[in-house]
Amino acid sequence: MADFTQRFLFDDADVRGELVSLGASYQHVLAKHPYPQPVAQLLGEMLAAAALLVGTLKFDGLLILQVRSSGPVPLLMIECSSEREVRGIARYHAEQIGADAGLRELMPDGVLALTVDPKQGQRYQGIVDLEGDTLADCLSAYFATSEQLSTRFWLHADGQRARGLLLQQLPVDRLPDADEREASWQHLLTLANTLTAEELLGLDNETVLHRLYHEEAVRLFEPNGLQFRCSCSRERSARALISLGQGDAELLLAEHGGQVEIDCQFCNQRYAFDAADVAQLFTSGDSQEPSATRH
Repeated sequence: MADFTQRFLFDDADVRGELVSLGASYQHVLAKHPYPQPVAQLLGEMLAAAALLVGTLKFDGLLILQVRSSGPVPLLMIECSSEREVRGIARYHAEQIGADAGLRELMPDGVLALTVDPKQGQRYQGIVDLEGDTLADCLSAYFATSEQLSTRFWLHADGQRARGLLLQQLPVDRLPDADEREASWQHLLTLANTLTAEELLGLDNETVLHRLYHEEAVRLFEPNGLQFRCSCSRERSARALISLGQGDAELLLAEHGGQVEIDCQFCNQRYAFDAADVAQLFTSGDSQEPSATRH
């Protein structure tokens, strides 16, 4: 299994952890656009973060992680479903991106939004300023500010593989004494901070945990697979046209020479609707077989 998350627990501390590894799904995302290397790395880190975050939630729906800025990368966006299907995209100005640009150079004045969109129930969104030198720092700060949960992230990507580590405090159980609980948390963080990018990207989970916590009692659980999958469809594109209303949809047809094309920015799939298709939409309220769908 090349793409997966794997949970672990400390037997003697109120702390859980999760590791993520992304290979094929990361490559699927990068294959859709010619991303500069610094943008490809950020996208990988965001993919890893979203996969880790889904593991902290119990819901049926979609998690959306989004950063907007006024800089060379105005948008980073990752979607990860509760079925662990991921997709992602970045908007960027290639001519403004240096070879060694970091998060601060790429996304100044950034705003981070985390949205949980369940299939049933209320949609939730948390928004904070993007503060920190790395995406991992910014996400850790988000949880400290918005969620009131002690949570830390370590994220790395190199254009081939994306990896991440999460540690999160659990409700009081094994360590009821507040000072002892805090000391245990800080001890585990200190050890995690010794992990290098090369180690995280190059080692398997068992080896990573042994290097960090060989003196701790750690239980590593079975992995949960991840995969790239875009949620676009002809039906969703048809609903977007229906939402315009028949008059505006027909006007759009006329403006585009008798055919409307709707492109998915995540996967580059293209859905085409001609006059007969549009007429059918407003007759039946549904889309029929495509007259043309191109990649």
